[in-house]
Amino acid sequence: MDYAATGQEALSRIAEASDLDTLEALRVEFLGKQGSISGLLKTLGKLDPEERKVEGPKIHGLRESVSDALGARRDALETAALNARLASETIDLSLPAPEAPRGTVHPISQVMDEIAEIFADLGFSVATGPEIEDDWHNFTALNMPESHPARAMHDTFYFPDRDAKNREMLLRTHTSPVQMRTMLAQGAPLRIIAPGRVYRSDSDATHTPMFHQVEGLVIDKDVHLGHLKWTLETFLKAFFEREDIVLRLRPSYFPFTEPSVEADIGFTLIDGKRVIGGDPSKGEGGWMEVLGSGMVNRRVIEFAGLDPDEWQGFAFGIGIDRLAMLKYGMDDLRAFFDGDVRWLSHYGFSALDVPTLSGGVGTPA
Repeated sequence: MDYAATGQEALSRIAEASDLDTLEALRVEFLGKQGSISGLLKTLGKLDPEERKVEGPKIHGLRESVSDALGARRDALETAALNARLASETIDLSLPAPEAPRGTVHPISQVMDEIAEIFADLGFSVATGPEIEDDWHNFTALNMPESHPARAMHDTFYFPDRDAKNREMLLRTHTSPVQMRTMLAQGAPLRIIAPGRVYRSDSDATHTPMFHQVEGLVIDKDVHLGHLKWTLETFLKAFFEREDIVLRLRPSYFPFTEPSVEADIGFTLIDGKRVIGGDPSKGEGGWMEVLGSGMVNRRVIEFAGLDPDEWQGFAFGIGIDRLAMLKYGMDDLRAFFDGDVRWLSHYGFSALDVPTLSGGVGTPA
């Protein structure tokens, strides 16, 4: 067979190909599974060894030359097509660039920053602790007896394993263990807030198995309930950015505080909607519970290794998710954790909306 003539004909047809579709058809004709040159390669297996030595290099050489010619012609056609497109198209450089997708700061993260900014101005530092806790720090050291309902399996997520001291392990149900750990590590005086994730076995429109909480703790000498009331009033006025916040303290019970109080704030009704602020006793409105607090129980101070006759303090706990809902108008707690981009785009904050007391902690969404 005259391989030179076959190769010359193939190269000539490739050089005359005017577009990429024609070139692809030629590739299939010559080098495809049923192609003419591929067929020649298959015949090599039928030749005896001596003939294969002679014919093999010729056929492989033919295949390589055709393959190289196809590649070179493809490059030439693609370059010509690009040049033609560049010559025919124009770009209006005066048009604004398309807006790139941007993420947003989650409302929970934003509210955490707002809370930290306010309490930092009041002299509080931020303390953190483990989310996997032992029952001593989570319950016992906080004066919660074995019979307390919060220690029941249906309220708390327990682990099957115990720690080195044979204490039960669990997902913390509040950030109060951070208070105990900080007192044990740093002693007194102390002024901290402890924000973070907490876990309880509960789920509905206003409860989720995981939510966020911030707790505050002050340990010092000659601390009394008046200090607690002033701190809470100052915080709530700064957070909601209203001077007409009215605070009401109601007697309550928590094992870790004595006396214990629930803190309510007044709201008014405007067009049938509750608006935080105003004194309910002077018009239409009512009271809304926002947090629990009280003076630190003597036994808790003793568990921390401090003398309760020398050191006193107050503590409070606030649901961060609830504060976000009250301030920014969300009505379903579960939406916070759905990851719906539409919801996040509506309620999220720009990364540049950094809360500051001078600019207002409630930066615009």
